[in-house]
Formats: sequence, C-alpha cells, structure tokens
Amino acid sequence: MPKKKIKVLIVDDSAVVRQSLAEIVKSDPDLDVMGTASDPYMAAKKIRNEVPDVITLDIEMPRMDGLTFLRKIMSQHPIPVVIISSLTSEGTETGIRALEYGALEIITKPQMSSKEFIHESKIRICEAIKGAAHATVKRKVASPSIHVEPKYTADAIIPLAAKHSMIKTTELVVSVGASTGGTEALREFLVALPPDSPGIVIVQHMPEKFTTSFAERLNELCKITVKEAVNGDTVIRGRALIAPGNYHTLLKRSGARYYVEVKEGPLVNRHRPSVDVLFRSTARYAGANAIGIIMTGMGDDGAKGLLEMKEAGARTIAQDEQSCVVFGMPKEAIKLNAVDKIMHLNKMAPYIIGVNH
Repeated sequence: MPKKKIKVLIVDDSAVVRQSLAEIVKSDPDLDVMGTASDPYMAAKKIRNEVPDVITLDIEMPRMDGLTFLRKIMSQHPIPVVIISSLTSEGTETGIRALEYGALEIITKPQMSSKEFIHESKIRICEAIKGAAHATVKRKVASPSIHVEPKYTADAIIPLAAKHSMIKTTELVVSVGASTGGTEALREFLVALPPDSPGIVIVQHMPEKFTTSFAERLNELCKITVKEAVNGDTVIRGRALIAPGNYHTLLKRSGARYYVEVKEGPLVNRHRPSVDVLFRSTARYAGANAIGIIMTGMGDDGAKGLLEMKEAGARTIAQDEQSCVVFGMPKEAIKLNAVDKIMHLNKMAPYIIGVNH
C-alpha cells in the first residue's frame, strides 16, 4: 500500500503566498495540500469537512487574526500548527505569543530571492511541517516514512579535530539544543534556574529576528539574564545566550574565558543555527567542563555533536519521551549511545543546580 501523506491546510490571506506554499508542500513526496484558505472562517469550514494533519497559519489576516484562530483550535480541537510569518518587529512579538498559545514552530515566509534562499526556505518549511505532524498534539495515526533531503554535517562549519582531553576547571558551561516544542521546554528549564547558574549557550531552531523576541521574553521571566548571542559575547554565570536565527553559534575559549562566535555558513542538518555545530565546538573548547542537553525536536541535529561531547568527557543529558513534544533528536542521540542520563524536563534544572554546587 502507498504510504500515507501528511495532509496540510494552508491559511494565508495572500493568494501569491498560498500558491507559493502550495508548490513547496507539493514538491515534497511526504506532503499533500489538503486545501488552502484565505482566512480563518474559510479554514474552519474546510476543517469541518476534513481534518488536516498540520495547519500552516499566517498571523495577520482579515475578519479574524491568526492568534485568535490558533487559540480556538487549541482549546476546541488541537491540531499541529506551524506559523509562517513575515519578519517585522510587531510580527515577531506576536509570533512568540503564538508559540505560547500552542503553535509548534515559526518559519519565515518565503520570498522571491536567490535560488539558495528559496531552496533553504523549502527545506525549512517542509521539515517544520513534518516535525509538527509527529508532535504529541496530533491524534494517534501511523507515522509515514519520511523523505530526507541531503544535508551538511558540522564539518561544513567546524572541522572535526583529533580527540584530546580538556583540563577540567571549576567553571561549567551548559550547551543546550532544541527544536519543535523547544520554546516551551526552554522556558520551563530556564525559569527554574537560580541567578548563580553556570553559563549557558542555546541553539533553538527559530528564524532570524524571532530569536531576539524570544530571548527578551525569557529574560522577563527568568532569574538569570537571557539574551540573543552577539559575536564575542562572554559566557558567564547567571547568563544564557541564545543563538540568533540564521547564524551558527560556536563556543570558543581564550584562557579561562569562554565566549561565543556567531558566523554564517550553510545549513547543517537542514538548520542554521545547528545544534551539532554548537555541541562540536563545546566538545573541542570545553571538554569535561561542559554539560550537554538535547531537548525535544524532530530529526537528528545534535545527536553526533552530543556524542563528541561525551567522548570529550562532558556530562550528556537527553529529555525523556514523556516530556517531549517530538521525541526525535533525543531518541537519535540515545541510539548513538551519546547520552549519560535520560530525564524528564522538570528534573534538568535541579540536576544543573546540584552539579553546580
């Protein structure tokens, strides 16, 4: 029997965007366009006739805005939702609220630009939809086998070095990677940390500019300082640095000082920033002084990097299946024997606090 495709409902008030998104979705053999809608009312009519596996949703639309529609969906009939939004200051703030209301991912609207940009947009949109289809908000159905695009490894950003041991110091560095469902997981983790926590560097798969709003929102909620990473930022106690969208972020070391390098480069494991890039650099420059945490998300970004961290002497943690929205990235790391401990999300902050004291 032919495998079941993931049914996608596209909701956007722009006919041009609907057509572009439909073409992108149709180009992937695992996805199928169930329908398109120009506003939430039309979308609701289509959902009454046939329930999609995933909805792609614009925020600003006539008659009913995307946030209101999202809240209705999540309260009445939860369906995985991927926000596809424009890059505006107001839009990014609204997008972060959408994640809090239950949307699984935010993707930048594709624009008519270079072939490379269009290709990357296609990869990101299709991967986000697949990740959403496998999320726990979805009704239980048979999981289709997934068509995988060719992908770069961390070698494209930071070459694999010969194994060596890093002299252990008193300062810990925590490197964290997350994707689908990660925004809420990171919020729960970071809010529970005290002001004297070890320095933290985070890669959350999220578009450019949205990471700025995400960091600002977390900074309002947390006892530690949370900010979007800037090239050269020092990794210090009581501060978490979030990799900016569309840029790889690496941990570096100069003497006793840890800092981050923010740089451009190709998609690694279909992502930029990539968790593998952060983890490999952490293995190289922090070694046994580090703790690596891989959280909820689809795919395998971070699995190999976490193994490199473990081999360099770092403690490594994977979020357990029960607390994951998508048990993909942690599962792949566990399969590689890259994980020392598998734990529920709510156990991670206490563990860090215990190691730190």
